[in-house]
Amino acid sequence: MNQQWNDFLVRQGAQDNFEHFGDLASELKAARTATVIMPLTDQGLICATGEETAGFLHNLLTNDITHIAADSARYAGLCTAKGRLIASFLIWREGNDYLLQLSADILAGINKKLSMYVLRSKVKLNDVSDSRPLVGLAGPAAEALVRSLGGSPGGVMTSSAFAGGTAVRLDEQRYVLALDAPSAEAVWTKLTSSESAALPAGVAAWRLLEIAAGQPRIVAATQEAFVPQMINYELPSVGGVSFQKGCYPGQEIVARTQYIGKIKRRMYRAHIDVAFAPGTDIYTPEAGKQHCGALVSLAPTPEGGYECLLVVQSSGAEAGAVHVGSPDGPLARLLSLPYSID
Repeated sequence: MNQQWNDFLVRQGAQDNFEHFGDLASELKAARTATVIMPLTDQGLICATGEETAGFLHNLLTNDITHIAADSARYAGLCTAKGRLIASFLIWREGNDYLLQLSADILAGINKKLSMYVLRSKVKLNDVSDSRPLVGLAGPAAEALVRSLGGSPGGVMTSSAFAGGTAVRLDEQRYVLALDAPSAEAVWTKLTSSESAALPAGVAAWRLLEIAAGQPRIVAATQEAFVPQMINYELPSVGGVSFQKGCYPGQEIVARTQYIGKIKRRMYRAHIDVAFAPGTDIYTPEAGKQHCGALVSLAPTPEGGYECLLVVQSSGAEAGAVHVGSPDGPLARLLSLPYSID
């Protein structure tokens, strides 16, 4: 934890463990239409460095790492031998280094697990979360703001360096900024100045944007809950799995699911009236008392209630009767995703 950065955010008005900056409903509403800046304090960074880093990561993760260009980014997962995800990453390069962004609550454990594979490889893994605070920037003016910092935004899933950090473009209006700690306060101040006019918002707003984008994130409560296809990770619109690369832990299960089996569970976006934690069981009348999925992520909405990503048996979703927490729990009303899962 970078205490200086956290103290700075509190002085700017951050509250409730950085969930919001004092007006949650207004921030959530602004996240949908305006330009907002959000501290991603619930995520962290592992830096993998060394001359054998690309091959090392390529042999462990679900995506092609050796062909990540110097200015590109992609998603990838780390699976168990049974093909169950224990981490999801956003990965980009900074020179010869590879930065792996993941949920902060699993970072220490995942860093330790990856380190077990290093052996004699010329690779070093370091938790750089304190020295590289993460910020989310989203909205119609986000590209212009990145340019104002000196970045050169390219297309979707590209990265560009600027004095003070790196900007990774996730889609047309969402960026992750990995800041250099000494520059973080100055960058935040510049982007929230009256001239730039990015509205500060909390991590709840970023989660809402992730959900709207149909972008899953593995946290401690959902480790080993899903194979990649259950969270739509193999779809081109998400792009977290390569089926052209070589072996990695769980690869046989993932490939068999893709080419031989039938993908019976998928991730959907939904609205529920009551908050539940990630990992909460999902039920349908078809499955009876046996759960057939789990909650992936959840965020409050400005209208009330919560939007979420949830994994459920597809036949149950098509029937329109999806319950959260118990067979007769609150009903989840399915919403559209920005991509097709057919």
